Amino acid sequence: MNETKKQNPMLKIISLYDFRLLFIGTAASLLGDQFALIATPWLVLRLTGDPLMLGFVLALEGLPRAVFMLVGGAVTDRISPRWIMLLSDLVRLVLTAWMTIMVLTNLAQPWMLYVFGLGFGLVAGFAVPAENSIVPMLLQESDLQAGNSIIMGIGQLAGFVGPTIAGILIGGFSDSLTGIGLAFSLDTFSFAVSAVCLWWMRGCRQLSTNKENTNIWGSILEGIKYLWDDQVMRMMFFVLLSVNFFLIGPLLVGIPVLADQRLPEGAMAYGLLMSAFAGGNLAGYLFAGFIPKPSSGMMKIVMVGLISAFGLVVGALGLIPYTWLDFSLLLLLGFGNGYIAVILFTWIQTRTPKEKLGRIMSLLMFCSTGLVPISQSVSGAICKFDLTALFIGAGFLVLLVAFWMVFQESLTAFCKSLVTENSLD
Repeated sequence: MNETKKQNPMLKIISLYDFRLLFIGTAASLLGDQFALIATPWLVLRLTGDPLMLGFVLALEGLPRAVFMLVGGAVTDRISPRWIMLLSDLVRLVLTAWMTIMVLTNLAQPWMLYVFGLGFGLVAGFAVPAENSIVPMLLQESDLQAGNSIIMGIGQLAGFVGPTIAGILIGGFSDSLTGIGLAFSLDTFSFAVSAVCLWWMRGCRQLSTNKENTNIWGSILEGIKYLWDDQVMRMMFFVLLSVNFFLIGPLLVGIPVLADQRLPEGAMAYGLLMSAFAGGNLAGYLFAGFIPKPSSGMMKIVMVGLISAFGLVVGALGLIPYTWLDFSLLLLLGFGNGYIAVILFTWIQTRTPKEKLGRIMSLLMFCSTGLVPISQSVSGAICKFDLTALFIGAGFLVLLVAFWMVFQESLTAFCKSLVTENSLD
C-alpha cells in the first residue's frame, strides 16, 4: 500500500473528496481572477484614459493586501482557513456582481473602481493566508508536497491561459463595455463555484487549537517570535526573501525592456519569454509532486546548485540578444523556481505547528509581497541607465546568496529534516 501511494501521490489525493472540492473551487476562482485582472485596468483606461489613475487603482488593491496580510494570518489561526476563504469568496462575489451590473448598464464611474480595488485588497489580506494554510488541514504530511504542487500548478496554469481568453473576450466587444462586463460576470460566477465547494467540504479540520487570550497584535508578534527563534526556518526565510528581491524586479522590469530594445520580435518576444517562465514554473510544480525528495546530501547540492543556476541565468539574460536562447533560459529558470517553491512551501507547512500556520504563511507572503515594489523600483532605476548592469548585478547577488548558503549549518539541518520527513512517509 505504501509503495502505491508513493508511486501515485497525485492520483491518491485527487481521489479525496475534500481535496477534490478544493481543487475545483481553486481552479474556478483563479481562472475567474484572471478575467478581473485584465478587465479592471482596461475599464480604468476606458473610463479615464489616465495611466496615473490606473496606478492608483492598482495601489488601492495592492497596499491593503500587503498591510492586512499579517492580521489575516492571525485571524485565520483563531478561526479556520475554510471559513475565512468562504467569507472572502462571498464578499468578493458581491463586489464583482456589483461591478458587473454597473458596467453592463453603463453606470460605471471611476470612484466605483476605487471602492472595488480597496475592497478586493482588504479581503485578499485575509484570503491569502487562509488559502496558503488550508492544504495541511486536508492532507497528511506525507501527501503535502503533491497537494501543494497541484494547487500551485493550477494557479500557474490559470495565469498562463486566463489572460489570453480574457483578452479575446474583451477584444470581441471593443466598441463597448460589454466584454468587460462579461469578464466581471465570469469572475462573479467563479467565486460562487468556489464558495459552494468550500461549503460542501466535510472533513476540513479546525485550524486553531489555540486558546490564547492575547489580542491580534500580540498574536502577530508571537508568530514573528516563533519564526525568529527557529534558526533553520529563519535562514530559509532569508534565502527566499533575498533571492526573490534580487530576481523579481529584474525579471518584471528588465524582460519587457530587453524584448523592446534588443530582441527583433519585440512585443511577441516579451510574450514568449513570460510564457516560458510561467510554463517552466508549472512543469517544476508538477515535477516536485511526482518525484520523491532526494537524500540529505543530494538536496544540499540541489538547493545550492539551483540558486547558483538562477544567478547565472539572470546574468546571461543581459548578454544574450537571441530570443530562442533567452526563451530556453527562462524555461529552465521557471522549472527550477517551481521545484524549489513546492519543496520549501511544503517544508514550512510541515515544520510549523497547526495553530501558528496562518501567521507563518502570512509572514512569508507579506515579506514577498512587500519587497516586490521596492525591487521593481530599484530595477527600474538601474535599467534606465544600463540594462546589462541590471541583469549581471542581479545574477551576481544571487550567486552571493548561494555562496553564503554553502557555509550555513542551518542548510544541512534543513536538508536532514527533509530526509527525516521522507523516511516517516
